[in-house]
Amino acid sequence: MTTPVCTSASDAATRSLPNATYPSFTSYMRARQPVLLRTARSLTANPSDAEDLLQTALTKTYVAWERIEDHRALDGYVRRALLNTRTSQWRKRKVDEFACDELPEPEPLPGHDNDPAEQQALHDAMWRAIMRLPARQRAMVVLRYYEDLSEVQTAEVLGVSVGTVKSAVSRALGKLREDPELGLVR
Repeated sequence: MTTPVCTSASDAATRSLPNATYPSFTSYMRARQPVLLRTARSLTANPSDAEDLLQTALTKTYVAWERIEDHRALDGYVRRALLNTRTSQWRKRKVDEFACDELPEPEPLPGHDNDPAEQQALHDAMWRAIMRLPARQRAMVVLRYYEDLSEVQTAEVLGVSVGTVKSAVSRALGKLREDPELGLVR
């Protein structure tokens, strides 16, 4: 099942390059869209912005498709496009744009022993705390713990050293441990 966001990205890229079509891009996009959308959602305040962010990153990937030498590294390329695009958006952000304090409630997970209300409270508190981290630390935490990338992979995606990832993630985790809202949920 494909979503309109990816179809739109492919269509937009196809319109900008009418003589170029890449079936391998379409296959890649359909296979990896849910994972990449999850990354985009981790970087934005709401699902609509995440879809726009992913569409922009996929359009950039489509335009550069012939120049990408190693198609095994496409996830890293798209994640880098997501982060670069989001960073540009942060820098250009209008003053009248504000992130909401409340996150939408996810569907409850069946089979968990914990009280669903407690799980939801912890989840919401954790996301609010993550959203309060500086953008660079937030990106590293999301890639390391939500995307489950290694320190080396995170460093490659962000174009920084492994030591930078280690120290920034350590500082971010320290801030999360000290977050007063998370202390109330524990």
